[in-house]
Amino acid sequence: MQLSALGRDRNRLLSECNICYATGFNQLYRLTNSLPYLLNRVGVRMGELFSRRIAGYGVTLPMYRVMAALWEKGDQRLGDLAAMTSIEISTLSRLVGTMKRKGLVTRSRLKDNARTVAINLTAKGKLLVEELIPIAVHFEEVAVRDFPARDVTDLKTTLEEIYLSLGSIEPEIEEADAQRKARKT
Repeated sequence: MQLSALGRDRNRLLSECNICYATGFNQLYRLTNSLPYLLNRVGVRMGELFSRRIAGYGVTLPMYRVMAALWEKGDQRLGDLAAMTSIEISTLSRLVGTMKRKGLVTRSRLKDNARTVAINLTAKGKLLVEELIPIAVHFEEVAVRDFPARDVTDLKTTLEEIYLSLGSIEPEIEEADAQRKARKT
């Protein structure tokens, strides 16, 4: 009886593999082992924990990202800040408005281009982010504490390379969109 149960499990697994082969996959795809899933899972977990930790300071994770980005490099235009923080520009615009009302950032016209607005930290914002950065550093240290420093450096480099590599997908998306639009007409 036990052997037939093993045989059924084996056949079920083989059947699942055949489905993957029939659809053109050379390996059995598993969401829980895919790079996007694993990256998102870590990011969401760390973001949720960090958000809870900094909530008492009256700021959100996106606010922290903006402050940390401005601490790293001030006089940022909204578009540049959006790219650096990975926050959609319309969302970022509202967020910067909220942060301005809280006295954390300023918006001012650039001297060499009056049409462009530069965003900077206020003294209050700078003090706050300098209090939050050690918390962020602690979270990163805890996350990678069991890894050699060289592995952590390699991981960061690899993630930056992956991010840049994904830019090559843009033309594919544009082509797929154009083909879909052409089929509809």
